[in-house]
Amino acid sequence: MSQPRVSIQPQDFDLSAEVAALRAGDARVGAVCAFVGTVRDRHPAELAAAGAPDVASVASMELEHYPGMTEKAIEAMIDEACRRFDVYRVRVIHRIGLLQPEDQIVLVAVTSAHRGESFQACEFLMDYLKTQAPFWKKEETPEGARWVDARVSDDAALARWGIAATNA
Repeated sequence: MSQPRVSIQPQDFDLSAEVAALRAGDARVGAVCAFVGTVRDRHPAELAAAGAPDVASVASMELEHYPGMTEKAIEAMIDEACRRFDVYRVRVIHRIGLLQPEDQIVLVAVTSAHRGESFQACEFLMDYLKTQAPFWKKEETPEGARWVDARVSDDAALARWGIAATNA
């Protein structure tokens, strides 16, 4: 059975196993690029400018999604990356549920013949995921719970690919 391109799951993932499965049996692969996002223990400085304390700790983060809709949206993102870049395989895993600081949240892994295409496709997909994927994140802090919006810097990262964020 072949590996799915998208998995939305509460359980953690094994980076080595995912990369091995992604490149297995494909002798064309000369490059693998993987990005793993993790839960931070504090607010980013950009939020401080918007009034949130930048030193406040994050005790946990809860991620929610719409089953079916989220996977479909990410599949469309992968299709767009494959149109833009000469890549062979793509794997996106995004976790949901209650996560703690240092927990893995997301994996984006891409194979190609050369590193440049893998790097670009991986970065494109991550920029797209940060602003356009239908996930909702709630942080639990000493000040209480708050929903997390996409940051201005995330929208700017997406804009460099010629895509306007639709979350505003």
